[in-house]
Amino acid sequence: MRQVYLDYSATTPVKKEVLDAMLPYFSEFYGNPSSLYAIAGEPKEALAKARKQVADLIGAGEKEITFTSCGTEADNWAVMGAADALKNKGNHIITTKIEHHAMLHSCEFLEKHGYEVTYLDVDSEGLVDPAALEAAITDKTILISIMFVNNEVGTVEPIKELAAIAKKHNILFHTDAVQALGNMEIDVKELGVDMMSMSAHKIYGPKGIGALYIRKGVRISNYMHGGAQENKKRAGTENTAGIVGFGKAAELARIHLQEHIQHTSSLRDYLIQQVQEQIDHVYVNGSREHRHPGNANLTFEFIEGEAMLLYLDMNGIAVSTGSACSSASLTPSHVLSAMGVPVERIHGTLRLTVGDMTTKEDIDYVVSTLKNVVNKLREISSVSSKKGW
Repeated sequence: MRQVYLDYSATTPVKKEVLDAMLPYFSEFYGNPSSLYAIAGEPKEALAKARKQVADLIGAGEKEITFTSCGTEADNWAVMGAADALKNKGNHIITTKIEHHAMLHSCEFLEKHGYEVTYLDVDSEGLVDPAALEAAITDKTILISIMFVNNEVGTVEPIKELAAIAKKHNILFHTDAVQALGNMEIDVKELGVDMMSMSAHKIYGPKGIGALYIRKGVRISNYMHGGAQENKKRAGTENTAGIVGFGKAAELARIHLQEHIQHTSSLRDYLIQQVQEQIDHVYVNGSREHRHPGNANLTFEFIEGEAMLLYLDMNGIAVSTGSACSSASLTPSHVLSAMGVPVERIHGTLRLTVGDMTTKEDIDYVVSTLKNVVNKLREISSVSSKKGW
């Protein structure tokens, strides 16, 4: 059976160059990089190199990169750290209704501890209105956090414009760029953001390693306490192999960025075109103009997304019904709900995301299989309806 992976927004395979760079740091250069003896030298140098590789990908300074265990930790740290550091200034945070649960649940936690959170609406494409952001600001607002690219529908937010509003009011601005990293040009200085979350496993690096960009001069409270690692900002023995892998993945992403964007966006457009030409009653969710290059979020009327997913899986095709972090939940997508998509359509939605290893032949196989699956499920649904089931 042909195997096709179309869930690159959930995770990506580790590229060979990345794995090769990591391997020596498991057994050959195993020293603790925070130690003072000689065998710590090579790991320490490797961390410095990786920090520069990640910084170069986003136009940051090396000292502005602090490694974390993942993007979720980076999101948690950004909001919790800012809330604690600025608690004497105010207690109001602004975010959106379509954020990753790492941000939403952090904000919900803070609400239980005396903070107020405004969750901005989005339009039918998932875009935030800059005017609505400015209108939500109060004299107690201490942090604005708006994701760069939505992980479900792929909509790219106007981060530069939104960050400028925050700066105008002297408010810290954080963005979750986990889906943006390696998929578009990012220059944190040009964007004007104060903090930015990242994750390695979305750019063909290892799982279990992420980073938080913190602009020079920004002070937030530490989230992890213990040792003096990461310039005393994030305690815990450094994941040397993971950090090296993140650095190598970032370097490859920077070198091949335009090639990656062209490859994935052309396959994404081909996928959407073929699906809409061959299958009736299909809707594309999210912005068509401002979109992640590899994301195709599609709603198929009259059938359930979970049923499509299972049938596709039986044919060797891996896709998602939404965010991988909430795939076990039967609750309708909070992102599509915020965009005003009717509940019955939400349940018939699939997220298909292409990557560097995807081919045109893969897309042809997926569309052919998907057409058969949709027709079969709609026929079953029609028969069931007629029988009164």
